Amino acid sequence: MRSSRFNFPNAKGELLAATLDEPLGKPSAYALFAHCFTCGQNNLAAKRIAERLTEHGIAVLRFDFTGLGSSEGEFANTHFSSNVDDLVAAADHLRQSYGAPALLIGHSLGGAAVLAASHRIADARAVVTIAAPYDPSHVTGLFKDDVAAIRDQGRLEVNLAGRPFTITREFLDDIAGKTLDDKLAHLGKALLVFHSPSDDTVGIDNASHIFLAAKHPKSFVSLAGADHLLTRKADAFYVADVVAGWAGRYLDRPEGMTEEEIEEGLVLVRETHAGKFQQAILTGPHRLIADEPEKLGGMNSGPGPYDYLLAALGACTSMTIRLYAEFKKIPLKDVSVRLTHGKIHAKDCETCDTKVSTVDRIERTITLEGSFDDEQRQKLMEIADKCPVHKSLSSGIEIVTEERRA
Repeated sequence: MRSSRFNFPNAKGELLAATLDEPLGKPSAYALFAHCFTCGQNNLAAKRIAERLTEHGIAVLRFDFTGLGSSEGEFANTHFSSNVDDLVAAADHLRQSYGAPALLIGHSLGGAAVLAASHRIADARAVVTIAAPYDPSHVTGLFKDDVAAIRDQGRLEVNLAGRPFTITREFLDDIAGKTLDDKLAHLGKALLVFHSPSDDTVGIDNASHIFLAAKHPKSFVSLAGADHLLTRKADAFYVADVVAGWAGRYLDRPEGMTEEEIEEGLVLVRETHAGKFQQAILTGPHRLIADEPEKLGGMNSGPGPYDYLLAALGACTSMTIRLYAEFKKIPLKDVSVRLTHGKIHAKDCETCDTKVSTVDRIERTITLEGSFDDEQRQKLMEIADKCPVHKSLSSGIEIVTEERRA
């Protein structure tokens, strides 16, 4: 994944802060993400869903609504209708600068916003709501004890999730008149509804109302066990994986519109500029991520370089044993390989002939399962040392480096 940050103007000319997360190659589709009420584009659910979608080739634009995060404007001057206008402005910018949004995704009140905005974003072919309220005024339940005071005083600072926000009478008036019945009945796009049965912020009945009001094609997926904000990474990733699989039926991706492929036998590694160390690894049609743990300054978004080294040896070992077992008709049921890497003092290495004080040491433990005798087991263990990667690592590798000018 690679990310770029920029600003774009809303209908009032205020600059809204945005992030476009893109796959390593050419995007197969563009999505627009609307975050939950008062959350911001860097909400964990928004970031994780966007990150995961890029692994499926979908680019995602997420942004801060007016008055939130790094966007200009005053939150007190916003309301549901202005959020919808911001979404339309974001879609316009995405269309003009990158590609038309084919997919609209909204979380919580953002889900209601994408439904309300969908008729103004003609390019979109599919809409996804996550824990969305059927009635936008449902959000007033977050500050229900203050509603009367807001109406009396015109504006009032309320506490939401530990942060102060000013809510105005205009906000209440705007949201009171908004229903989604007409928008859902004439959506004209495929709809996917996610909701958790245990959501105690926006009840599951809201998903039922949205689903029943919409016409086909429509789908519902239960997020059993998830909380309203999708705080568990696994829940956010699950949503993204389902969206990617479901959306493929509706997005009409152009034939041959796939990620950049790297010629066979070549591995390309390049910076993603996300975090300090994250690297994109491209080989053939495959896309991988390398990173470092957070304690070393990385984001822990992928295996480290030595993890990949161990993975190469482990995979090669397992494959070689499997091939030998099939060739010799040894009833091998399963093979697994555990590996660790570390440094040891050269004097502790019995087979080392080196002048350096420390050497690399890889410890490999192989588990074999099957109904074979001791002699066959010994043969399988012996063949492990003959895997090509093992031979390369133990015999020494010549590495030739040259500069390729950009």
